[in-house]
Amino acid sequence: MAMVYGGDLVARALVNEGVDKAFTLCGGHIMPIFYGLRDAGVEIIDVRHEASAVHAAMACTRATGKVAVAMATAGPGVANTTTAMLDAEVLRMPVVLIGGAVASDAIDGGDLQDAPTLRLMQSICKWARKVGSIERIPEYVAMALRHAQDSSPGPVYLEIPTDLLLDKIDDETVKFPTASRATSSPAGDPELIEEAARLLATAERPAILVDEGARWSLDEDAQAVTELSDFLKMPVGMAGSSCRGQFGNEYENLLLNINMSRKADVLLTIGCRFDYRIGRGEGIPPDAKVIQVHTDPHQIGFNLRADIGLVGGAGNIARQILERLKTFHNPKTGDSWLGPLRERTAAMMPPVYHETKTPTHPARCAGEVARFLEEFQDWNIVVDGGENAVWMAGVVTVSRPDQYHTHSSGANGNIGTGPGTVIGAWAANRKPTLMFTGDGSFGFYSMELETMARFGIPAVIVIANNSGWAMIGMTENFIRPDDIARDGQCNTTLPHMVSYEKMVEIWGGYGELVTDPDEILPAIRRAAANGKPSIVNVEVDDVSLSPFIANYADILTPEKSHQ
Repeated sequence: MAMVYGGDLVARALVNEGVDKAFTLCGGHIMPIFYGLRDAGVEIIDVRHEASAVHAAMACTRATGKVAVAMATAGPGVANTTTAMLDAEVLRMPVVLIGGAVASDAIDGGDLQDAPTLRLMQSICKWARKVGSIERIPEYVAMALRHAQDSSPGPVYLEIPTDLLLDKIDDETVKFPTASRATSSPAGDPELIEEAARLLATAERPAILVDEGARWSLDEDAQAVTELSDFLKMPVGMAGSSCRGQFGNEYENLLLNINMSRKADVLLTIGCRFDYRIGRGEGIPPDAKVIQVHTDPHQIGFNLRADIGLVGGAGNIARQILERLKTFHNPKTGDSWLGPLRERTAAMMPPVYHETKTPTHPARCAGEVARFLEEFQDWNIVVDGGENAVWMAGVVTVSRPDQYHTHSSGANGNIGTGPGTVIGAWAANRKPTLMFTGDGSFGFYSMELETMARFGIPAVIVIANNSGWAMIGMTENFIRPDDIARDGQCNTTLPHMVSYEKMVEIWGGYGELVTDPDEILPAIRRAAANGKPSIVNVEVDDVSLSPFIANYADILTPEKSHQ
């Protein structure tokens, strides 16, 4: 008879479910799991804040297609994850958070870190439970992974009291679930597939729009979307970031990452949630036919009509439509209805990305980052911040799956997510990473650069430094112009050009302050050559409006043009 600790059972159960990476910050209530994970060969990456652990788990999950686990200790440890778990909920990211808790017989007794964290997590996760007995630990771990990865994926929370982790049980009495999850996504109704295929075949301007909800039901059929696009020469727009690169190299396939939903006469939407990010579908022509595909039936018809609503997996349904098309329609030859497409290179970026003024235009800073990424096409790409995400969205080109990460593509609008995301992306593939961020966003979790240095993560952090919270400040200029003209900005500014580049001296990284736009790309190259977490701190102006802010300004002051 062999006796095993509950902490060992957690580790073995995770391995049994295919988990091989855990992101965490140590804490007394969960330490028994650490030792079990180490003995089981699971890689443990410890960070400096629990929110970063969840952001890292999200990036690793996205980049590998396998669920990574985050762990947080009782009370404030779990509470620190809330904004990140909200991100996972909005982005429908299958992440498992394991939280510690006080011993079962100490609840409500005034013990250290006794907090209602289960109730907290129930309010922001799709599923949350507390384990009640040591023998059921493997069952609940399997249950958590199953709920995280079902047809409507999302974050789940599993709370385990510390006494269960420290208790022992006879190993032979413990049962580990097997084959406890579905292994395929649902297929679409054949009659609706037929309707969709014929509608696309007769369209003059067919187009595809893909969003975050498609990522976890592409399965082995991601190329079906590409083949369907090629068959009818349909542009494929990308509303979110999770599916960028899944359908091929965007440098080579010029139909990818072109959103023509506003001009299409038949639009196939895959995994789309028509929230504010996609204008709630209001820009789609009223006479266009809309085919909506989603694994979650509640998203079909949300804010936008579904002339055909197909409940099923993104890959499955794309394959079904393609196979049906081939039975009665020949592949389209020649150019798409867009006409000849120009090569996608940094040199072809719009004029604003070539601005020469100083302080540097924020678009020029983003453009120099895009030029670097064109030279180093295998790097992971992480974009953080409000204005930065807007400027980069139009010029970043993706060459492989799971390369591009930004949580700003979700409706939560969270910033400061970049450092944790860098750690998770690197943990997935060990590739160097460039993070493009703002000085405001950088301040949230900047100590994660120490984590990067500790684990030997080669990362270049490019900070577009406008010495303030630019997205808010510039918007306030149009909301309260008289107040600001009289008294100045109200708490939207930061100290002028803080020398963030000096932080890297602590671990021997490369740091450089850049004020000349022509020096941005050379500085990034020098930082990349250092091989350690490095910072290029670029001074950018605080007056240039991104397209997002310009559109908002046009609404507030329609008598002026801000484009």
